[in-house]
Amino acid sequence: MAELKPIRLGVNVDHVATLRNARGGRHPDPARAAAAAVAAGADGVTVHLREDRRHIRDDDVRRIKTEVNAPLNFEMAATEEMLRIALQVDPHAACIVPERREERTTEGGLDAAGQHNHLAPIVAKLSDAGIRVSLFVAGDERQVAAAARLRAPVIEIHVGAWCEAVVDGHKQAAEMELGRIVAAARQAASLGLEVHAGHGLDFATAETISALPEIVELNIGHFLVGEAVFVGLEQSIRRFKAAMQRGRARAGAGA
Repeated sequence: MAELKPIRLGVNVDHVATLRNARGGRHPDPARAAAAAVAAGADGVTVHLREDRRHIRDDDVRRIKTEVNAPLNFEMAATEEMLRIALQVDPHAACIVPERREERTTEGGLDAAGQHNHLAPIVAKLSDAGIRVSLFVAGDERQVAAAARLRAPVIEIHVGAWCEAVVDGHKQAAEMELGRIVAAARQAASLGLEVHAGHGLDFATAETISALPEIVELNIGHFLVGEAVFVGLEQSIRRFKAAMQRGRARAGAGA
């Protein structure tokens, strides 16, 4: 049996910026939240610079890249504007996500198969600049195969539908969605892709998903910021990482 890889946590600080923007001004500061996340054990920081700048702003991205000693994962739509900013900022990684102006949050995976010709030059330019490219896709065989054809070294599986089914108590739907995630993770690993997961995870679902040996990184923000209201950001992150480690221990035990 191959050695089990450790699992990393990327903390998304978008909704610290959401809270700041609701009142205006500079407080709470997403860069300060990013630094606190790293101090609490986060392995990296994620930000999504949206077209409408509804939460993270351009200056936030630059300050976090400059001031926080951790890998920066820059979530971006596949647009010329975001490509230009990514090349200027030079993050560790860029995760290409679908984006619709009217959505509250990212509602599904990227259509990597249908948008191959549009995505290919963007993936190539980011890769040529030394930025590690990730594609945020559904747990779908066609999309995983398309990501491999695009030469993106990483996929992040959108696990939101599974998380919602678990929370709502829809056992059959949850089992079906988890089966898709498992199959996609195995397929991606067999194609030489690194596998991440994100969207909608809480302590319980993070523990479950961390037991999948192919998945080596989780990216999560909204839940952690919400929990921080009650226990503080650092404690929220520590509890989340502990849940991940429990899941990883199950994977190591062959559970």
